Amino acid sequence: MESHEWSEKTDGVKVYYRANFIGGRWTIMTTTMKRDPEWTDLRGVPVDVWRELRDIVWKKYQRKRCPWERVADLDRIIAEYPPAA
Repeated sequence: MESHEWSEKTDGVKVYYRANFIGGRWTIMTTTMKRDPEWTDLRGVPVDVWRELRDIVWKKYQRKRCPWERVADLDRIIAEYPPAA
């Protein structure tokens, strides 16, 4: 299992993300609590979250901490979203 974590601040609330790659598929969870978090599965993941995850995985790939297949898989997922108007 691979796990990638990041956070972002939106509307004054800090949201923490955790993406896990298990058994050939991605799951993304969120929480707003730093200590003793209760993670909630994110359904209908927005393309911006996928792009942020791809950026994180790309940086890990460059440092030889992640295989290229993860980057390619995320590129495929992002390509399935309709282009922004």
